Amino acid sequence: MKSKLTALAAAGALWLGSIAPGFAGSVTQPGELVGLATGAPLPPGFYFVNTADWGCRNTDPRDTCVGVTIPVILWSTPWTILGGRVQFLAAWPAIEVGVNDVDYTAGMYNPAALAQLAWDLGGGWGFSYAVGAYFEYDSGIAWSDTSLNQRFGLSYTGSGWNLSATLVWGTHFDSVTNHPQTSPCPGVSGLGCNPDFLNLDLTATKKFGKWEFGPVAFGSWDISDPIEGYRQQNQFAVGGLIGYDFGPVTLQTYVTTDVSQDNYGGYDTRGWTRIIVPLGNPFPTREPLSRRY
Repeated sequence: MKSKLTALAAAGALWLGSIAPGFAGSVTQPGELVGLATGAPLPPGFYFVNTADWGCRNTDPRDTCVGVTIPVILWSTPWTILGGRVQFLAAWPAIEVGVNDVDYTAGMYNPAALAQLAWDLGGGWGFSYAVGAYFEYDSGIAWSDTSLNQRFGLSYTGSGWNLSATLVWGTHFDSVTNHPQTSPCPGVSGLGCNPDFLNLDLTATKKFGKWEFGPVAFGSWDISDPIEGYRQQNQFAVGGLIGYDFGPVTLQTYVTTDVSQDNYGGYDTRGWTRIIVPLGNPFPTREPLSRRY
């Protein structure tokens, strides 16, 4: 039973995120949701998920390296609305950024909270919608405003497969601010540019017993121009994932590398590790008699 719950936690637990490598436009880190069947509802209970990653972008003349840790607490409630499981998520990521032999900074990132509805559509299919925000935080490593975050997940989890696509749509409440933080306007001192963005995270893995293997990919696109002359950033990366279900916990690791990029100054290669821990359900619900046999 623990093994099943852990696998289901992997299906939809992580919906929150952090900075894009190299001060990109996305508030949600591109690629942080790959490996998760984000369309599948979770059994009621609490879950802890932590995704950590580190990698470097080959910017000229020195590489820019970024490390991120994203702790998430998720509550899958016993309630449903319109047939969808009600779930709540919260996170407060931390990040470190360094340019080799030039500069290094680290700190807390924008805290985030979202509410989600997740539907079991039958036949192994699931769909979810989440809405929430990253909240403004006064840190040189955080974004300089509060931003709306909407997420759409579609998953097929039948026969050991995880075929998932997650679309993240971010909208800034302030496109230009007086605090540059992570998003300096090009050529405009003391201002911050906050472009709206889309992320698309893709997963196609298969389970073989306790093991999980398969390709993953992600893309991110700026979709607004905060100021005249802003150069939109876009990227697409591919990679592979390996996971193992230990029963009490599930571990996943994957490696990704850019195959295309615009206005990032270089290509990013990144290693990721994720741990998923079901924390139990303090509010057990009585299952219908038909589901017990």
